[in-house]
Amino acid sequence: MARFMARRGKGGWAAMALAALLAVSPSLPSAAVAGAADVGASAALPSYELGPGDKIHITVYDEQGLTGDYLVSSRGMVSVPLIGDFPAAGQTISDFRIALQNRLAKGILNDPRVAAEIVEYRPFFILGEVNKPGQYPYSVGLTVYSAVATAQGFTYRANTHKVMITHAGETDEHRVRVSAATRIMPGDTVRVLERFF
Repeated sequence: MARFMARRGKGGWAAMALAALLAVSPSLPSAAVAGAADVGASAALPSYELGPGDKIHITVYDEQGLTGDYLVSSRGMVSVPLIGDFPAAGQTISDFRIALQNRLAKGILNDPRVAAEIVEYRPFFILGEVNKPGQYPYSVGLTVYSAVATAQGFTYRANTHKVMITHAGETDEHRVRVSAATRIMPGDTVRVLERFF
């Protein structure tokens, strides 16, 4: 690799980093680029903790062999060249980026610069009184109503006012009153109840 255990002078680094990331994504704000910040879909859920099924795009400047998409495994790890399995689950994308950058700096790369973003969240699940229950891709801002629409609507037996939601990593269901503002998160399981006639 170009910078593997190699020294780089300090002069001109900011301009080089900016040019590198703009080459990858010209639409990114320069402030985010210069600071190797976290951008993209992850910015919409800043406190979201990574988990199995999330897909992350990692950019390591001047290191094409390390730059790419990585999937968080069922064990909560991502497999990174030169490092191996690296923990991701339970961290925000910002915390993950910092931890990865620090790990690369420990005898692997000289002065690494890392950016990371979530490009695909883990799916959600919808069960019960919908026409097509199953697993579906998550999109930021997803509500119960839009999740039901994705599952081709309520059945005629459905309780359209309350649903049960189980959050990823939990075992207890929560009864939730449904409104246009009722959001669900990546990995949630929504169970649409049957209404009483």
